[in-house]
Amino acid sequence: MNYGRVDATVLAALRSALDSGDVLSCAEDLQHYGHDETEDLAFPPEVVVRPRKTDEVSRVVKVCAEHHIPITPIGGRTGLSGGALCVHGGVGLALDRMDRIVEIDERNLQVTVEPGVITQVLQDAVAAKGLYYAPDPSSKGSCTIGGNIAENAGGPRAVKYGVTRDFVLNLEVVLPSGEVIWTGANTLKNSTGYDLTRLIVGSEGTLGIITKAVLRLIPLPKENRLMLVPFNSATKACEAVSAVFRAGITPSALEFLERDAIDFTLQHIEGLSMGIAPEVQAHLLLEVDGNHGDVLMRECETILCVMEAHECGEVLFAETAAEKDALWKLRRNVAVAVKAHAIYKEEDTVVPRFALPDLLAGIKEIGRTYGFRTICYGHAGDGNLHVNIIKEALSDAFWKDELPKAIREIFQLTVGLGGTLSGEHGIGLVQRSYMDIAFSSTQLALMGAIKRVFDPHGIMNPGKVLPA
Repeated sequence: MNYGRVDATVLAALRSALDSGDVLSCAEDLQHYGHDETEDLAFPPEVVVRPRKTDEVSRVVKVCAEHHIPITPIGGRTGLSGGALCVHGGVGLALDRMDRIVEIDERNLQVTVEPGVITQVLQDAVAAKGLYYAPDPSSKGSCTIGGNIAENAGGPRAVKYGVTRDFVLNLEVVLPSGEVIWTGANTLKNSTGYDLTRLIVGSEGTLGIITKAVLRLIPLPKENRLMLVPFNSATKACEAVSAVFRAGITPSALEFLERDAIDFTLQHIEGLSMGIAPEVQAHLLLEVDGNHGDVLMRECETILCVMEAHECGEVLFAETAAEKDALWKLRRNVAVAVKAHAIYKEEDTVVPRFALPDLLAGIKEIGRTYGFRTICYGHAGDGNLHVNIIKEALSDAFWKDELPKAIREIFQLTVGLGGTLSGEHGIGLVQRSYMDIAFSSTQLALMGAIKRVFDPHGIMNPGKVLPA
C-alpha cells in the first residue's frame, strides 16, 4: 500500500479541521504518543491530532482519506498487542480530550460516554448513583472506554458479568470516509439487520473511530467476599477452577497466580507483604458478590469444600476493605511487576476452563524444550491465561528467530485444546502473523473483505489484526 506523507499541505488542512483541538508535531510529543505497553516497541506518528468533538474527528479523517494518510486511533496507550502503534507513520488521532460522561440514564440503566473517559472514572461516577459498570481491566485507572471497546477488554469480573462487548448497546463511529453513523439502537434487544455494533467492538480501530458509546449498567452489588487460596501444585489449582462452577457457584472473580508472579509483585510494589510457605506453587484469588451476606457465606463454604478437595493450603479470608484492597493491588500489579523485572513477551491465551490444566502443562513443556522460563497468571474463571516468557540470559538471536517458533507452538496447543489466540488483549501488531492458526483461509478472506468494505483505501489503523 502506497501511503501519502504528512507534508505542509496536510498539516495546514489538519489545523483547519480542528476548532479547539491540538496538532502536535514536536519530537517529544510524537514519542509520547508513539508507544503503548507492548514490550519496548515504539512507532511515532508523523503528527498527533487531539480533537474534542465528533465533527472534528470527521474532518480530520476526511483530510486523511483525501491524501491517503494512515490514521491510528490512540486511547490510554495501555494496550499489550500494539493496537495503538502508528506502524506506518501518518496521523495519530489521540482521543484523550474526548473525555465527557455525556449522560447517566438512571431510568434505563444506561450511560453515554465519549471514548477518552477513563474506565475507573466511569465506574466511580455510576457507583455514586448505585449503579455498576462491570468490565474491569487491570489497567482501569488509566485505560479508556474507547480502547476497551476497540479491544473488547475483559478483566477479573468478566467471569460473572461478561466482557466489554456484553455492555455495549450502541456506538457513534466515524468511518474511514469521514461519514458518521450510529451502529445500533439504545435497546436491550435488537434483531434488526446485521449487528454492526458487535462488529465494531473488538475491531481494534481498523474499521472506524468510536466517538460515543451507549453502555448498559446494572445495579451495584452491595456486598462481596474475597479469599486467597494457596496450592502446592499449580495443576491442582487449575483443576479446582472448573470444579467451582460444577459445584453451582459463579464467582465474580476467579484469578490464578503462579508463585513467581506473586514473588515478583511483592518485590516490586511497596507496601505489600505476604508470608508464603516455600512449598506453595500457585494461588487462586476468588471473589463472590451479591446483595445478601448469608448467601455469600454459603457460597464461600461451598467454594472452600471444593478447594479442600483439590488439596489447598490454609485459606486467607480478607475481612476488611483494606485487606481486600491489598489483595487486588497485588493482582492488578502483576503485569507491571513482571515488566519491571525483565524483558518479556506476553501471550494472552484462552481455552475452555476445564482445559486449563492441560494448557498450563503444555506451556511449561514447550518452555523446557526451548529453554525459557514462563510466569503464568490470569483470569482462570474464563480459561484466560496470560503467559509471560522471560528473556533472562537468552540471546538476542534466539529471541528474534527461535522464540516465534515456540510461540507458534503455544498457540497451536491453545487452539488444539479448543481455545484461541487472545482472550482480551487483541491481536494488534504482534500476533497478526499467528492468525492462520485460529482461522482458515476462507475465514481470513471474509475478514479481509469486511475490512475493504469499510476501508477501501486501507488507511484506518493499517498493519493490525489481519496477516500481511
